[in-house]
Amino acid sequence: MLDVPILIAWHSRTGASEALARAVHKGARGSALLVRADAVQPDHFLAAQACVFVCPENLATMSGEMKEMFDRCYYPVLGEVEGRAYASVIAAGSDGEGAQRQLDRIVKGWRMRRIADPMICNFAAQSEQSILAQKAVPENYLLACDQLGNTLKQGLEIGLF
Repeated sequence: MLDVPILIAWHSRTGASEALARAVHKGARGSALLVRADAVQPDHFLAAQACVFVCPENLATMSGEMKEMFDRCYYPVLGEVEGRAYASVIAAGSDGEGAQRQLDRIVKGWRMRRIADPMICNFAAQSEQSILAQKAVPENYLLACDQLGNTLKQGLEIGLF
């Protein structure tokens, strides 16, 4: 199912998280599989050497679709992915910390290991109109995601992760 070592699991409502996930994928230069959260299956996790989770913060938590992915896949891979590398990218309207905490708490149960600082991309969306609007992702966020993908690829190639 996964013929590349990195799984990028993502969900997006306004295009921001999707663009960020695609930038990570681009940076991984052929070493990653990009899969929307609703299509991720336990076999994706079992086949991956590393994962990058990319999602929006909705109402101070990760999006429901991302949470559903973890609900669906958690027990089938429990005890099977320990020690594998992971990173995360949160598209936030404010601080993104609630979604990041929730994601880290779930992945902690899998005993995966974080290999990069949490990346929270703050879009400062505070009104209903700005929250619901399609997002144009600033170049600095896209570049940081590209670099994350490349760093993960290179780290796996040399056995660092």
